[in-house]
Amino acid sequence: MAGTVLLLAASPVGRGCLVDAASVLPVLAAVPPAVLAGTDTANVVELADPLDPQAVLTRLRAAAAAPGPLTVFVTGQLQMDRRQRLPHLALARTTTASVRYTAFPWHWFREELRLRAGGSTTLVVDLHADAESWQWLHTSPLDSGRGTAVYGRIAPPPGRRSVAAPAYMKAVATILRSGRRPPLEQLHQLALARIAADGPLPDLVLSTPGPGAGDPHAAVSAAVREGRHADADLLAAQWEQAAQRAHGPGSDEALHWTEVRADLAMFAGDPVRSCRTWLAVASARLAAGQAPDAPAVEAAVDRAHHQWASIRDPHQARDLGAALAEVRGRVPGRREGALNHILGQLRQLDGRSELPSRV
Repeated sequence: MAGTVLLLAASPVGRGCLVDAASVLPVLAAVPPAVLAGTDTANVVELADPLDPQAVLTRLRAAAAAPGPLTVFVTGQLQMDRRQRLPHLALARTTTASVRYTAFPWHWFREELRLRAGGSTTLVVDLHADAESWQWLHTSPLDSGRGTAVYGRIAPPPGRRSVAAPAYMKAVATILRSGRRPPLEQLHQLALARIAADGPLPDLVLSTPGPGAGDPHAAVSAAVREGRHADADLLAAQWEQAAQRAHGPGSDEALHWTEVRADLAMFAGDPVRSCRTWLAVASARLAAGQAPDAPAVEAAVDRAHHQWASIRDPHQARDLGAALAEVRGRVPGRREGALNHILGQLRQLDGRSELPSRV
């Protein structure tokens, strides 16, 4: 099966730049795609200093939907959203004051990769943290999702008026240019040994293998890949019920499986059920006291909105649109005009049987 590779290198333009992230892309691009992916054939997508977090999200979402193994190489810098205290990957237009709107939230990696089969997804990262992120990382792990293998390092901020080099990722690329991709743990250790030759660095080392056998997500993902959408939903429903019995219907464990079922409805081509389920997740999280700008709440409403825009039946779109507008009024999200988009489409639907345009 063909593999997929996403090469993402990003750092701010100007004084806020901590690392010359894009300098690693020519070295990575010189590696044969199959070696980058560890498969016989592979498709490679390259993002060099992207400007818009939504554009990165679109590419990541497309890569996550690919059926074969996925390897994401991420080079750049972490910056903290001071409002929510959450790490973001800084993009070209990111400044300290604009992190929430111009950087890529790290939890979006977790959200987009969470339904992939265990053992099929790898993140290779070389990150430099700003001062706030570096302090936060010493008490909070960088969560990339339970089903994703993660290898790499996070370095502290470089000295004042200096820009660091992505030494770890360049070491990875240099090793891969030999034409062979060793096992990931071995590749990781070889890269660390190369950069350690220049002197010990106070880095945080990331080495997290993917889930082993018995991961329930693997069985669900396998059913989706084989087109057995009803079986996938039945499996997820069973785990959802088990989590509700063990932890309560409003627990994170139970809501996780509700979210899985919302995604499964999307894969099955049922945007009505997917939208309705995402709205239920958002309402449950809000009822549990989670803030309207909490990542899980925003993600649920954004996904409900995205699925609503795919509903082709005007009556169903009208009914769900009213519920979506009520929740969107409480959870505006990161995209300006989201509520106005819903209200505008509802006015059109009230006037004639038009369908909502895609967002």
